[in-house]
Amino acid sequence: MSKDQNIKEEDTPAEGMRLNKYVAHCGICSRRKAAEYIMQGLVKVNDQLVKEPGHRVLDGDQVYYKNELIEPEVKQVYLLMNKPKNTITTAKDEKGRRTVMDLIGKAVDVRIFPVGRLDRETTGLLLLTNDGDLTKKLSHPSHEVQKFYHIILDKPVAEDHIKQIREGITLEDGPVPVDSVDYITDAGKEEVGIEIHIGRNRIVRRIFEHFGYVVQKLDRTYYAGLTKKNLSRGRFRHLTDKEVMMLKHFV
Repeated sequence: MSKDQNIKEEDTPAEGMRLNKYVAHCGICSRRKAAEYIMQGLVKVNDQLVKEPGHRVLDGDQVYYKNELIEPEVKQVYLLMNKPKNTITTAKDEKGRRTVMDLIGKAVDVRIFPVGRLDRETTGLLLLTNDGDLTKKLSHPSHEVQKFYHIILDKPVAEDHIKQIREGITLEDGPVPVDSVDYITDAGKEEVGIEIHIGRNRIVRRIFEHFGYVVQKLDRTYYAGLTKKNLSRGRFRHLTDKEVMMLKHFV
């Protein structure tokens, strides 16, 4: 087998990743150039000099280029989903129920996770990514990420209750600041829109349950500057570069 053929040989998970491929994935150079560097003695695996481009890098191995630890670059993925009802916001459900990851399937080749949660019955915007730094910022209360929900109740909402919610109520876990709340334009008084930045568990449902209403439908229509425009229920799409920049600037 020629050297070039050897470089093109495919990896299998059980055997680990070829060393020249690993170095290339760290953003150092191309695979072919990585093979040259390896044969020149510029690469170590676990402090051992390795001159074989086909050497297999296994989980737990540490690779050094010119005596500096290198790690593969991880492609950052940002997906926006219009979550459907009866779907769990988690990577895996022990009860075997459908999750948001089941909807994504094999559409992306890296592990991504939901940012925050929407309960099983709630529909609407959900961001999924492998950007841990952005996830942490979007989830932290100090950044006051804006969210807008469209709620349909079991009966018309009294104007006095709208006023009380707007002024701020207190539930068992503390005060509930609301940015805005009002009836949905051109709809009945059982349809209300509410804008909040807090992220406590089932907070929107609990606000209305506090006054004796039953939430029949709850849909998140706006999240951190993102909307559901052209995104039908159960579908998802990659964010544009402009949207990713906006999100990072947002927090």
